[in-house]
Amino acid sequence: MSGVSSIGQIAVVCHDVPRATAFYRDAVGLPFIFETTGLAFFRCGDTRLMLSTTEQAELAPPGSVLYFKTSDLDASTAALVAKGATVERQPHLVARMPDHELWMSFWRDTEGNLMAFMQEKPLG
Repeated sequence: MSGVSSIGQIAVVCHDVPRATAFYRDAVGLPFIFETTGLAFFRCGDTRLMLSTTEQAELAPPGSVLYFKTSDLDASTAALVAKGATVERQPHLVARMPDHELWMSFWRDTEGNLMAFMQEKPLG
């Protein structure tokens, strides 16, 4: 794969970067790294999440779905609801694998982007 090893950064396009920054910091709980003119950056494991606006209509929100791993799907989803997020689908079983079950919940950020929490629950 020509030296590619992982995703270093993902951009989420927003209408209102300060509003989205507060949501991802306070509701989602991602560690805030820094901000600069019109951009905000968060740590999400080994990947940086960048919030930005766009002047290109085809890139305006809502956009791609990001799936955030969590160790407690129910608690993570409930915490978002308590902070005013709109949940599109409550935690539910997506697939049974030989060694775990895949569970997800789907929600909208302040910019209308569909996002998800995912948890791989070990069997037994």
